[in-house]
Amino acid sequence: MAKRTNSKNSSDDRRQTFAFTAPDALSVLLAGDFTQWQAQAIPMTKDTEGVWKTTVALPPGTHHYRFIVDGEWRDDPECTLRVANPYGTQDTVRQIA
Repeated sequence: MAKRTNSKNSSDDRRQTFAFTAPDALSVLLAGDFTQWQAQAIPMTKDTEGVWKTTVALPPGTHHYRFIVDGEWRDDPECTLRVANPYGTQDTVRQIA
């Protein structure tokens, strides 16, 4: 699991941009172990080309995440590092040095 710091934005945090292409979606959220999954999922903003983006500060470590697109869990198609989760699907993984 991800290593967490006590502060939400410590000096060790690295800014990470997440993006998901879904021009027809009404809502895209970033959910991961760093948001307590759905509990504090981060709303993403859609640009004029239909790409939803958000930037978050994350501490070094391994972070598991997925997107919630119009209420449905979705993988990050740009991420090749994946691990099985307890729900029979996979989480995508971002490693931060």
